[in-house]
Amino acid sequence: MTLEQLRIFVAVAEQEHMTRAAETLHLTQSATSAAIAALEERHAVRLFDRVGRNIKLTSAGKLFLTEARAVLARSAAAEAMLDDLAGLKLGSLALAASQTVGNYWLPPLIQRYHSLYPGIALDLKIGNTEQVAAWLLDGRADLGFAEGKVDAPALSSRVVAEDELVLVVGASHPWARKRTATLNELKASEWIAREQGSGTRKVFEMALAELGLKKNDTRIALELPSNESVRGAVIAGSGATVLSKLVAENTLKSGALVALKLPLPSRSFYLLRHKERHQTRADKEFVKLIG
Repeated sequence: MTLEQLRIFVAVAEQEHMTRAAETLHLTQSATSAAIAALEERHAVRLFDRVGRNIKLTSAGKLFLTEARAVLARSAAAEAMLDDLAGLKLGSLALAASQTVGNYWLPPLIQRYHSLYPGIALDLKIGNTEQVAAWLLDGRADLGFAEGKVDAPALSSRVVAEDELVLVVGASHPWARKRTATLNELKASEWIAREQGSGTRKVFEMALAELGLKKNDTRIALELPSNESVRGAVIAGSGATVLSKLVAENTLKSGALVALKLPLPSRSFYLLRHKERHQTRADKEFVKLIG
């Protein structure tokens, strides 16, 4: 069993497709299929079920995926320690961030880091808060950034920024002209929200609670998978929402969105990292930029 076979297996497991996995690895489909076949034949175990063009992990494959990722993470950690010797002239840094942080707060820091250390290859994965924690735990990210606290004992966290929240409606909404709403109006409103598991959804619920709305008082008309889709639905007049001011800023300036003058709590952005993994110089220098 080789590291290359493990990389191919993990790619096929994640893509659930031989051709797509081959493309991500810059290999031919035949080479990818041969690597999987060699693993299965060598160990006399079936890792994938093949039904037509689709492939799915078997129960054995699911168990093996956890171990394969752990081995690759240890290999990456060993390589990273050697890269440290190059004095940041070579190396890589894998970042993971929840959507608001990754799309709006983090890019200027990434640009500054790249200008200082152009030889460090930066990779950024964007998901929701739960996904960020999972990527750190299985070694697919070195540093994580999330919009809320994460309940994972293996991860350390600290606050790195504060985020202002705004309750917004579209320009044609009845609340837009008066820029406020009564508690009864808030209860009667339809709301647009992010999906469960996102930091923005948690803070949305917390913010409405601060305004006096219990969870049962809130009618979620649409549940959408990104800040941009939520913002677009509100602009179109589908309802109201609570967003980071970072997300709403440009559309507030253009007048497409209107912020209500209602007091909302701020929220914190957190830096996350695995407590037991080696902290490379590349990691440390990125953290220094944050302050």
